[in-house]
Amino acid sequence: MRRALAGAVCLTAACALVHRGTPAGDALRARRLMVPVAGVSPADVPDTFRARRGWRGIHGAVDIVAPRGTPVVSADDGRVLRLRRNRKGGITLYATDPTQRFIYYYAHLQAYGRGITPGCRLVRGQVIGFVGTTGNAAWREPHLHFQVMVRGRGRRLGGEPIDPRPFFVSGGRAR
Repeated sequence: MRRALAGAVCLTAACALVHRGTPAGDALRARRLMVPVAGVSPADVPDTFRARRGWRGIHGAVDIVAPRGTPVVSADDGRVLRLRRNRKGGITLYATDPTQRFIYYYAHLQAYGRGITPGCRLVRGQVIGFVGTTGNAAWREPHLHFQVMVRGRGRRLGGEPIDPRPFFVSGGRAR
């Protein structure tokens, strides 16, 4: 059995079984997440979390389709942990909530928002980037790959992925 890290997939049967009524689920519910794409309501976020990813397991994230250049907003208050470019996610951003219990991973960005730097504070709804197709995203399918994880031991950037859809309480709205 393997567990997922950021951008990876989960192979365990217990993966993503964080629900309301569990300590992590209750803590995430209290964060009152905003859909991280401007103009998208919680009802419009597709169920891509458990989509199969070949032999490796499930997707472990949601893909929110939107036109290229649509503002990507911070789903929660918090802080930017890391800005990275890699083969799979392309232009990516790792953030955490104020308690540092959760990691938010935003991938396939076209670009970062103005003033977004490692360590900067984030406010829910703040523009942090723009929808794109960088990394291994299909050029004709611009989307935001958004993953929420319970932070792993040792303060790493990975952890157990959580389906964020039940925890979205408001539509994406840029501040």
